Amino acid sequence: MSAHCSLVPSRPASHGRRHLLAAGALAWLGVLPAARADAAVGPVMPAVTAPALPLRRHDGAAPTLAAQLRGTPTAVQLMFTGCSTVCPIQGALFAALQAALTAERDATRLLSLSIDPLADDPAALSAWLRRFGAGRVWSAAAPAPAALDLMLSHFRGGVAAGDRHTGQVYVFDRQARLVWRTSELPPAAEVLAALRRVA
Repeated sequence: MSAHCSLVPSRPASHGRRHLLAAGALAWLGVLPAARADAAVGPVMPAVTAPALPLRRHDGAAPTLAAQLRGTPTAVQLMFTGCSTVCPIQGALFAALQAALTAERDATRLLSLSIDPLADDPAALSAWLRRFGAGRVWSAAAPAPAALDLMLSHFRGGVAAGDRHTGQVYVFDRQARLVWRTSELPPAAEVLAALRRVA
């Protein structure tokens, strides 16, 4: 995995960020049909249960993805610690979310999930969390290398893509079901709204 990461927009650039946010807001209000499980942005209907893929967490624990997500609404970002372009923005977003969730005392979790399991061992993941001031609601993990493609397929609804990285945030409910995909590099308010919807 290179030290830099590029993003492949999920929609044509001409649509712009405002169009994506407006479409998401309209779908939220029921004006537009809900996104199917293979759609890029919006509610995932039907919701898709997380598979029991093996993870290695920053603290050395080894839960499955399903077990890590079960019990509490969780926002998940895909990242890797060697990324020097988009991932720091993603880390800053989760830091802002953590502050908002802590202030509101929401029972919600954040998960930074690496797409570079060979490089992102528990020490690298712990350093990532420290870099952004992660507290008890924010953890980091990497899948087993053999499980990476299946994990990415789950998050993308089976859609294959040449670039494995995305700036979207994925929202899971208490039953470890994927229920919402945000726009690329969403504002914190967009993610908070999705979390409150499932909370």
